[in-house]
Amino acid sequence: MSKEYPFAKRTDWEMTQNELISQLDEARKSGKDIIDLTESNPTRCQFSYPKEKILKKLSAAQNILYDPSPRGNLSARQAIAQYYKNKHWNVSPGQIFLSASTSEAYTFLFRLLTNPGERVLFPRPSYPLFEFLVGLNDIKMDTYPLVYHHRNGLGQWSLDLDALRQEIQSTTKAIVLVNPNNPTGSFIKKHELEELNKICAEYNIALISDEVFMDYSFQKNNSKAVSLVENHKVLTFTMGGLSKTLALPQMKLSWIIVNGPEQIVSQASERLEIILDTYLSVNTPVQNALDEWLALQPEINKNILDRVMANRQFLVEQIRDFPACEFLEAEGGWYAIIQLPPERTEETWILDFLNEDHVFVHPGYFFDFLEEPYIVVSLLPPVGQFQTGIRRVLMRIRSTVNA
Repeated sequence: MSKEYPFAKRTDWEMTQNELISQLDEARKSGKDIIDLTESNPTRCQFSYPKEKILKKLSAAQNILYDPSPRGNLSARQAIAQYYKNKHWNVSPGQIFLSASTSEAYTFLFRLLTNPGERVLFPRPSYPLFEFLVGLNDIKMDTYPLVYHHRNGLGQWSLDLDALRQEIQSTTKAIVLVNPNNPTGSFIKKHELEELNKICAEYNIALISDEVFMDYSFQKNNSKAVSLVENHKVLTFTMGGLSKTLALPQMKLSWIIVNGPEQIVSQASERLEIILDTYLSVNTPVQNALDEWLALQPEINKNILDRVMANRQFLVEQIRDFPACEFLEAEGGWYAIIQLPPERTEETWILDFLNEDHVFVHPGYFFDFLEEPYIVVSLLPPVGQFQTGIRRVLMRIRSTVNA
């Protein structure tokens, strides 16, 4: 009789595939042409990239030389600083630390800020990835709610600061913001940031702001805090990366910007540098190419944002005269949320869309929504494909509600 191998408890995940993914796999194996409205990989969405300009720098002779720097190549950090300067924010290369991904950056920050068993606060709804990152770093996850409400006839998201404060414990070490949040597309507001700074100062807690979707803002709004790169009141870590900024997730480069009170920033930077020096995970060719690549950012961003806005506008128009559903307003990102009629459970709706209409969408529970039924769709797919998928989904809802 074989004994069960004693793997680490942090890897005791549920390995059984859920019903939704199982049926998606079956549908694809049977040859059904599934319209995937969850596709969030921009390299699979038929965007036009300046390929020659992107690939040219990868063959440069300087890539043969390995000259590692714990914080990252200086020229790469200068390029990131210039990227922020172009947005009228003052960031110095000395504040910037490079990693291979935002997930890795989270891990570095959790190693810097927390001991095993200590706690970090995350927004809800948000990335399902957080639960895995927390488990792998042997810390505890608490959540604070993002609340959707209507004001003056317009829907908007806000941070429930009272609920957040109630979640703080003696072992809480950081508050994570996703700005704009995924999938709600909501930016933190300036008055909310002021209150967060007070809370963090009172409890000696750090702020972590994940800003990978920052460039995908739908409109200017003076009430929102677009970035925390100049938030000096408390220890603040701001993250960005190429996966969204340049829509190049395969190039594997992200960054952390450290700011806050000078003495604390100095101490945090010294420790963070040693953590990064232990891994040296960022590859040389991408660092060497970064200055030229970031110069392409406006062109790439416009191509993607134009499609996101076109798909979003189509969705708004389709739902506007359909009271059975509600389109939830957003301020940025590349996702959209639709609240469905309560006639069926969330999973029943999703499986009907998949099996009857050959359209795959995210259920709200994937992002840890507090209520149901909601669906989340990506705004990246080609316009024709997106419109066909949405029409099928809404036709299914109409036929069900009117049955």
